[in-house]
Amino acid sequence: MTEPEMNTISQSDNTISQSDNESPVGSKEQFTTKPEVTITYNPASGEKVGETPVNTVAELNQAVAEAKKAAKKWGALPFSERKRHLLKMRDYIVDNADRFAAVISSESGKTVFDAFSTEVMPSVLALNYYAKNAGRVLRRKRLKPGSLLLANKVSIVERVPYGVVGIISPWNYPFGIPLHEIAMALIAGNCVVLKAASQTQEVSKLLRETVEMGEIPEGVFTLVNIPGRIAGDAFIESGIDKLYFTGSVDVGKQLMKKAAERLLPVSLELGGNDAMIVLEDANIHRAVAGALWAGLSNSGQSCAGVERIYVHEKIYEDFVTELKRQSLFLRQGNGSSYDVEIGAMTTQKQLETVQKHLADAIDKGAKATPLVGVSTGEEKGRFHKPYAVEKVSEDMLLMKEETFGPLLGIDIFSTEEEAIAKANNSNLGLTASVWTRDRKRGREFARKLEAGTVTINDHLMTHGLAETPWGGFKESGLGRTHGEEGLLGMTQPHCIVDDILPGVQKNMWWYPHGKDIYDGLKGGIELLYAKSLPVKFDGAIKLIKTFFRTFRKN
Repeated sequence: MTEPEMNTISQSDNTISQSDNESPVGSKEQFTTKPEVTITYNPASGEKVGETPVNTVAELNQAVAEAKKAAKKWGALPFSERKRHLLKMRDYIVDNADRFAAVISSESGKTVFDAFSTEVMPSVLALNYYAKNAGRVLRRKRLKPGSLLLANKVSIVERVPYGVVGIISPWNYPFGIPLHEIAMALIAGNCVVLKAASQTQEVSKLLRETVEMGEIPEGVFTLVNIPGRIAGDAFIESGIDKLYFTGSVDVGKQLMKKAAERLLPVSLELGGNDAMIVLEDANIHRAVAGALWAGLSNSGQSCAGVERIYVHEKIYEDFVTELKRQSLFLRQGNGSSYDVEIGAMTTQKQLETVQKHLADAIDKGAKATPLVGVSTGEEKGRFHKPYAVEKVSEDMLLMKEETFGPLLGIDIFSTEEEAIAKANNSNLGLTASVWTRDRKRGREFARKLEAGTVTINDHLMTHGLAETPWGGFKESGLGRTHGEEGLLGMTQPHCIVDDILPGVQKNMWWYPHGKDIYDGLKGGIELLYAKSLPVKFDGAIKLIKTFFRTFRKN
């Protein structure tokens, strides 16, 4: 999912110009610490969460080398055996769901409810889906002949794992995003080397713990803590066979350019500036409730979260009024409480980006209204109140860039054509949504939106649908993860073609050539595709004569 500047080649770690060791919340000064240790803090309280040794590039290279050795044995296992390991991982998460949600909340700043509902629970569902469906999706397939002329050539396609998959994952969904990719890679027969975000190292240890409890063989999975400013180059040069990256557009382009030097395949998920279109026949209460959750969940730090809302002029006032009414019930504070809907921002830099976008909108004439009833703990943590921003224009930062924070830009439209034009006016196209009581109309409208996934009367939940492909149009990324598309992307097609016709000595088009051979081959396409019956008949005669040469040695 598209998180601000993640894991760059030449920039700093996991967020826009973010230092490897984020300073404690409430202070913009960089704290000092040993360079070989990454320290993480609770964004809501400023309390230290943990510290993790930093790995060297040499250790990364060694991990990849060991993974390449393990890949041969792991990839040769039957699906049933790899399935057994994934189901053990699933069961372990289920047994430790509360603990996992608490750790995710404490290190990311999101609420414990968000941690469970958007990371822990989807991860359980994903492991179950891939374990039980990968065998079907990736099984050996026999292709039907494409033409009677070559019906004796039987093609069989097998899906072959790449070998070692490198994953560079973000801080906004530090458990759910990498877990999906780990699950797909492992069940497809790949080994995995994961570089997790520096800001969420304790969460990454939960991933390692889960894999270990799944009894995955040694060398098949390795977690490394590499600074983001060097991770891109290091991973590409380490010898991995495919790279999965979630982060910013700029960094994704740098990685793709670098990967091209060795033709390394990459999968990039680079962000979103998602549009929500509310038609005049929409259920306003449902649309508002959906906008609040999809726009403010994880404090808006979701690549597929609602950022731009376009409401039909007939219901605009009612929509805004209902939005403000429902927001009075929202509570913001330390996410460790079950009675809080909105938590803290994960990084100081991201908080500053949201502040910049809000100030820019107000300076350009927008009207901003807080969308929270109760807010606590702001003096300790990185909190930013959610806002509804009205009277927006296309030149405002929050409408043309990915804000990645709790700001809802609300615009008005009068025709469907206007709404579609505004929604598609973005260099990003990850997801979008249409809100209407007319499902047929909603599907027709959805097909006109330039986004990888469009939901009807819902938003920000398709990442949790393990069967649904995940990825976007335009600069939102390259390739797809999740579902059958994601499983296929973890493998390469290996085609075996067998000639099943007995007694064959040579193909019709082999040497020696001559006019009669040329006419015989031409007769084949005349037999199949000519419009005239006499031509078809004549073609059949010439083809048959040429066909019999396949059984002669001379």
